[in-house]
Amino acid sequence: MSRDDIAITTASLSDVPQLCELLAVLFTQEVEFTASFDNQRRGLTQILSQPESGAILVARHQQGIVGMVNLLYTVSTALGERVAILEDMIIAPEERGFGIGSMLLTHTINHARRVGCKRITLLTDIENKPAHHFYQRHGFVASLMTPLRLSLID
Repeated sequence: MSRDDIAITTASLSDVPQLCELLAVLFTQEVEFTASFDNQRRGLTQILSQPESGAILVARHQQGIVGMVNLLYTVSTALGERVAILEDMIIAPEERGFGIGSMLLTHTINHARRVGCKRITLLTDIENKPAHHFYQRHGFVASLMTPLRLSLID
């Protein structure tokens, strides 16, 4: 596959089933999460139905979507500006190694700048060194902050 065969676009509601399939792959790679088609469908639908809350960018090839990024918007009181959280990024395993991830991430960074974001924050599994190296190659740096979570699910 050539990068010339890839188009980066904004996802639409009709893409949700393919995006759920990609997220199922992602969640097999992440320690803290489990794939749930219904949960992922609900979340993706909320984002796509409320563009002010974020954007889902996809890498498209003739056969369909081969990668995705989920970017959520918020406001940093430290910066007094709009910022983004890169919530999910996944490239289909069979399409890795062709530069699609770099192409998609570069497009995502440019998109965040265009919509006024002054920072992108993301989380990766602590032991996922390939992901750390990938993001560092694109300018991301390790933070001294430690993420903590409180589940509010009964």
